[in-house]
Amino acid sequence: MNGTSTAQEAGGAPDARGEVGEAGLAGACVILAVCFVVGTPGNLLVVWTILRHVKQRSHTVLLILHLAVADLLALATLPLWIYSLARSWVFGEVTCKAVVYLVHVCMYASIFLITVMSVERFLAVRYPFVSASWKRKRALSKMLLALWVASFLFSIPLLVTLDGEAADEPCLYRSYKSPMQEAAILLLESLLGFVLPLLVLVVCYGCLFSRVARMVLCSRRRSTTLIAAVVLLFSLCWTPHHISNVLSLVLLTLEKDSPVASSLQAVVNDMVMVAGALAFVSSAVNPVLYAFAARNFRSSLRETGIQKLFRHLSSGTGGNGTKELSFVSKRQSSHTNTSQCCIQESKTDQFASGHMQQC
Repeated sequence: MNGTSTAQEAGGAPDARGEVGEAGLAGACVILAVCFVVGTPGNLLVVWTILRHVKQRSHTVLLILHLAVADLLALATLPLWIYSLARSWVFGEVTCKAVVYLVHVCMYASIFLITVMSVERFLAVRYPFVSASWKRKRALSKMLLALWVASFLFSIPLLVTLDGEAADEPCLYRSYKSPMQEAAILLLESLLGFVLPLLVLVVCYGCLFSRVARMVLCSRRRSTTLIAAVVLLFSLCWTPHHISNVLSLVLLTLEKDSPVASSLQAVVNDMVMVAGALAFVSSAVNPVLYAFAARNFRSSLRETGIQKLFRHLSSGTGGNGTKELSFVSKRQSSHTNTSQCCIQESKTDQFASGHMQQC
């Protein structure tokens, strides 16, 4: 949730309530409240179910677990946002920077987790031998550590631009020292946090599109479809935020007092609340997707549908590569045995025909 302004132009953050309007603020508060009520218990249920009931966790389930943790961290900041939008930001500059920094860390972590999840699906479907080798090397734990470290590092430039000193501002706007600094930070955020991962996602699912329709294994088809839905909703929810970044970059190339610049600045200001609310929707919607996917599994007194879903994902995706390798090796061994039998039978026939000629 952010707007952009340079220190030279405004001398501080603009009045958010005057630009967005009371109706927009009220609508944003309602959306954020629904996200908190739905997303917090939903993601807590996902974390608890995986940690408590799924003992053998596949790579897909581990990535879903980390994604739920990232969503929980982002949703934990919502009470502060709702209060600041309804009243004012009274929590100080340190809290402002900490909260916005945490939200952007979760943004980077979420897109990186979804990208790794999609690449893992791509390898499992198109290159099962490579996927099985990667799983045996236990590379996921190292990748997850690098992923979170990168998320924290990439969010550091945000700290120098936030201005939370004004008591009347809801900690939404950034104050840049120069247009060059603004361009560098916005490019870093949108390229590393959206554009480049989105290109990887498009390539992965573009290559998988034809394969998914022809999949024989229902488990693989379900898991791939579920992950694709998570990717699609995340992309839709974060697109307005990065569109506002692109529009802010375009503003830097225009003259400050031109009518086009004024109109474009108004559009960016109007997108602040919409983009921020949709960003939190992406953190709240994943448990809803899991609940819909769990409808295919009948719940019982001992197990709920979502427990069966994650166990199904672990059993159906965790060892696919190994199962396919064993299947191939069995097929090759059976083929070898068959060829050996055929050789022995041909030798027996030759011996019998020679014996008949001698007689």
